[in-house]
Formats: sequence, C-alpha cells, structure tokens
Amino acid sequence: MTKEELVNLQKYLQAKFGNPQLLVKARPKKTDSAEVYLGEEFIGVLYLDEDEGERSFNFQMAILDIDLDEVAG
Repeated sequence: MTKEELVNLQKYLQAKFGNPQLLVKARPKKTDSAEVYLGEEFIGVLYLDEDEGERSFNFQMAILDIDLDEVAG
C-alpha cells in the first residue's frame, strides 16, 4: 500500500465510523496490509487485494468472546 492509500484509508474509516481516533499504520516489512488502531488499541488489519489491475481493501477485525463480556448486560 502506498503512503497516500494509507492516509486515504484512515480518512475513510474515520468518516465512515464517525471516529477520528481510528488510525491506519503501515506494517513493518509488509506492503500488502496495514494495521488499524482505535487510539492505542490494535483492532484489526486492512488487506490489499489486487485483481486484474483493480485494487480493493478488506478490513478484518477479530472479536473475542471475552470482549463481548465487557458490553453484556
């Protein structure tokens, strides 16, 4: 991913989720993915998918069952 794509992806996620705390950071030694943070907390990975010259991005976020305990009422 290019630096410009990382910036644009961060702006997109911030606007889509209404949260300026979302950050997109390059991964060391990886050019096909980036890390997504909410503040200081790692929340997922953005993967680059290239097919026949077209580029798309997939966001993958794992939610552990113990994470759900925090919001269960």
